[in-house]
Amino acid sequence: MDFDLLWKAVLIVIGGTLLLRVAGRKSISQMTLAQVVIMIGIGSLLIQPIVGKNVFTTLLVGLALVLTLVIVEYSQLKFDWLERFITGRSKILIKNGILQENNLKKLRFTVDQLEMKLRQSQIHSISDVADATLEPNGQLGFQLKESKQPATKEEVAKIYEELKNLNQVIQGLSNSPVLKTHPANSVDKKSTLFDEVGSNVHNPPVPSKLQ
Repeated sequence: MDFDLLWKAVLIVIGGTLLLRVAGRKSISQMTLAQVVIMIGIGSLLIQPIVGKNVFTTLLVGLALVLTLVIVEYSQLKFDWLERFITGRSKILIKNGILQENNLKKLRFTVDQLEMKLRQSQIHSISDVADATLEPNGQLGFQLKESKQPATKEEVAKIYEELKNLNQVIQGLSNSPVLKTHPANSVDKKSTLFDEVGSNVHNPPVPSKLQ
């Protein structure tokens, strides 16, 4: 057994772990372009010395890459133009409930891809979204229309208090329970983004060039 390869492998694992620890804890989906480039470079560097004799040289180069990344990230905190150049800005995909076709075309982002990201966020329809942006890390940010936003605990508590007060007032007038349940009106089922996966039809329709 070649013990030389073993100690190199152990050293690479320890050194690589320390380098990545310094570089940050973000997952691949959260990384900026600069971080992805550095991580790929470190990964390529760490494999080479296992069969060669330049272990310490490789770790030194890896350290230089990580330090470069750290300097770039701190520089972005100080210079806004540098952050725009390296990281980029969020792009608007939906504004006031309207698809921004020009931005979708510039980003080469289809409606199908947008619907996929919305489904992953448990959004049933594009029409439920007031605003949506594509973030620099590729994630989708969105805000639902007011009528589609879930109630907060504070709002539910206020409604409960109002109902309780109303019930007390009416009971004081009539001395009879008033909060009675009524059968819910039947509502036509609305087509959702999940239904579109099976039917392969957009609802509402979208421009064919963006499908």
